[in-house]
Amino acid sequence: MSAGKTRKTMFMPLARSLLADRYQRKDKNGKVIETPDQLWRRVARCAAAAEQQYGDRKTEQYWEERFYEIISELLFLPNSPTLFNAGREPQMLSACFVLPVPDSLEGILQVTKEAGLIQKSGGGVGFDFSAVRPKGAVVRSTAGVASGPVSFMKGINAWAQVIKQGGLRRAANMAVLPVHHPDIENFARCKVGNTELDAFNLSVGITDQFMAALLQGGTYRVIDPQTGKELERRSAEKIWQVICESACKCGDPGLIYLDTVNKSNPTPHIGRIEATNPCGEQPLLPYESCNLGSLNLVRMFRDGDIDWQKLREVTKTAVRFLDNVIDVNCYPLPQIERISKANRKIGLGVMGFADLLYLLGIPYDSDDAVELAERLMLEISRVAREASEELAEERGPFPNFRGSVYDRPGAKKIRNATRTTIAPTGTLSLIAGVSSGIEPNFALCYQRTVNGQGVSIVNPVFERAAKSRKFHRPGLMEEILARGNLTGIEEIPEAVRRVFVTALEIGPEWHVRVQAAFQKHCDNAVSKTVNLRASATAEDVQRVFLLAYKLKCKGITVFRQGSRTAVLSTGLRDRQYIEVRGRPKITSGQTEKFRTGCGSLFVHVNRDDEKHLFEVFSNLGRTGGGCPAQSEATSRLASLCLRCGVVPIEIVRQLRGIRCATACSARAAGKPVDVLSCPDAIAWAISRFLGERDESTNEGQALAICPRCGGQREPGRCGICLSCWEGGCEGA
Repeated sequence: MSAGKTRKTMFMPLARSLLADRYQRKDKNGKVIETPDQLWRRVARCAAAAEQQYGDRKTEQYWEERFYEIISELLFLPNSPTLFNAGREPQMLSACFVLPVPDSLEGILQVTKEAGLIQKSGGGVGFDFSAVRPKGAVVRSTAGVASGPVSFMKGINAWAQVIKQGGLRRAANMAVLPVHHPDIENFARCKVGNTELDAFNLSVGITDQFMAALLQGGTYRVIDPQTGKELERRSAEKIWQVICESACKCGDPGLIYLDTVNKSNPTPHIGRIEATNPCGEQPLLPYESCNLGSLNLVRMFRDGDIDWQKLREVTKTAVRFLDNVIDVNCYPLPQIERISKANRKIGLGVMGFADLLYLLGIPYDSDDAVELAERLMLEISRVAREASEELAEERGPFPNFRGSVYDRPGAKKIRNATRTTIAPTGTLSLIAGVSSGIEPNFALCYQRTVNGQGVSIVNPVFERAAKSRKFHRPGLMEEILARGNLTGIEEIPEAVRRVFVTALEIGPEWHVRVQAAFQKHCDNAVSKTVNLRASATAEDVQRVFLLAYKLKCKGITVFRQGSRTAVLSTGLRDRQYIEVRGRPKITSGQTEKFRTGCGSLFVHVNRDDEKHLFEVFSNLGRTGGGCPAQSEATSRLASLCLRCGVVPIEIVRQLRGIRCATACSARAAGKPVDVLSCPDAIAWAISRFLGERDESTNEGQALAICPRCGGQREPGRCGICLSCWEGGCEGA
């Protein structure tokens, strides 16, 4: 490709809108003054400028073209701050930062300022609160008592609300507290039922010592953060239950397995890793930063298989690009620049894994998918290391190489302390038109707002498969949109349904197994959300967390569908979509007979194949009067709510107590019941099925709402808005 030549990249309308809204340069009036091609050229030229330090002008021009090629062809994309800020002032290009929080008011105020400087340019910040004294501890300088880590988190959160990262997305934070901190129980529960910390993700730092105590049913040490001495011993099982219940209720906290992380710390002589960036994929030392980028696996698919040679070539070029970014970067703080350049960490990952599986005909929840995940990451890791070793020969190793895990007799020197990271790629995957990171697709068809209009977005791989296999028809995509997946659509072959699975159809253990397969050959960590159905319990969360530890994941996050709730406002309009579960071929249940003022009413309550309340039918006996249509309509709407994941007890609360003129006292199931109406009888039947329990914490499908436009946010930690792209703390 000749120098300066342009390339016309084909984008979906959604990607074009996103690029113009968030990435392309604008004039003072907000008018876009940069084409996508000029954006790619700006980014490539910025990274290539680092070549001036190591070669001549011809070298710089050569690498500008190579960088431009892989970006403009959407083979590779760097993290969002690089796309925002390359060639601009300030040229802050990193995505991930970690700041230590000192145990003093002055220090905490200073850290808040430092975080603001990072966030205003688009970076996400992880905070290590391990040194902050617990709530109620004596403050000698004032003779008062400490308010604890959570109170300071609320202060940082409030400040973060007024900062948009790069002026384009809300500030993203991660708060990490080790399990041995005295305030860990309050920390684990602090996001349940409130929105005071909506700019924070939470992670508990779990140690091997704690896990041993948990597995043995014993106690673990609680440590004074000021003295390092043991304060008391607590039941590991009790704290574990608190953590899992909170994660089930609101998606936080996640876990960081600190000892697992530090076993692969490349520079233990410099310090211990205690925290990560906001999405958990980048463990970092205090004040360290990292810049990320992702390979587009869909673009590596050719002639029915993976083009491994292209994957290797793009990987090598991407490693050089990311290493160059370290040199041309404008760091927000001098201490961040020092340690970042001393360790030269980069994080090359992937996006489009789920779509690649679709193309290959491999179900996500299969051994073949797990094997492919490991094979892909092994090859990327191997080539990335080779590229870093070649850069070390050309430019020298990272300055902290001496004393690192690589500093062994006869070993090759290496340029970058870490090379690989799996980021969530929330916005990058939208640009590339592929599935995000290594996540399964959440839906095959969904609604978005593009240029002020609601449009249906269909997974392109599935749409091509539907047309090539001759089962595409008018109305098919609308039906999939209503159902959320392919369940119950008879004309779609079973083999197709098996391959095109979505996140909530995949068992939690497969989510973890895929994550562990990528983690096995990943230097840093893996951003992955284990999606759980609305009916999942704290026990289900426990099993996920334990499996992740067993399989040596460095961290784990769960998201139970509907676990983050908000009051729907008029701003929601028509932007939400709700998954409607398809009906299985076989259901089981129970029938109750009620004597109502309208006559005998029979109410049938059915379970799905997972034994969860699924649907309700009702019919009046032949001698019944009144209006049978009323009870039938009530049952149909109740069934629709249940299949959309509405909490069953909420249906009971809405229907119970409705009275009609023919109310009467009666008996049902051998017990006296005041049946006030047919809807009231339906409520009684549902309530009996639930065993009179309030299962509102186990069943739910409420929507997380975007504060900017009122649209629905994606499930999981990143929470990018499906309408206006607010948020998206994807680290990339």
